Amino acid sequence: MTVAVETGLWQLDRTATTVAVSHKTMWGMVTVKGAFAVVGGQGEVLSDGSATGTVTLDATSLDTKHTKRDKHLRSADFFDVDNHPEITFGVRGAELRGGDTVHVDGQLTVRGISRPVTLTARLTKANADAVALDAEFTVDRNEFGMGWNQMGMIKGLTTVNATLAFVRTKTA
Repeated sequence: MTVAVETGLWQLDRTATTVAVSHKTMWGMVTVKGAFAVVGGQGEVLSDGSATGTVTLDATSLDTKHTKRDKHLRSADFFDVDNHPEITFGVRGAELRGGDTVHVDGQLTVRGISRPVTLTARLTKANADAVALDAEFTVDRNEFGMGWNQMGMIKGLTTVNATLAFVRTKTA
């Protein structure tokens, strides 16, 4: 892929962006999947080609297609949206590392608890006006104070899948 990403400020294109989660439950027999309906963000590409930015999820917008479960996920047992309505991923640095591989160092904040996250994303689109990335990584929900686990039903890590699309807003 030929990379032609311009320096400057970039805004997340909400219409072309998705952030979804999946987690095993019922002792690993069922996978619960959900997506955040409200996602925002921005970034800046610096003159050296690296990038910084923030992606913000409205925790109240998580939809698993099951009303009772969604209400429980919004409660203090999980996301505690009354006290922590947003989930943020602050990108401290993102660098293209050959081909379409992007190395991302960031900080994930859930329920007011921040943890470093390093991941690899795939650059799927890059031109003067648009950039798109696909990423998949795992999160240990216990590290963010979400240890509720009735009868040991919830096992393993939560998988996050993100397709992030950005459009250029102006030159820095």
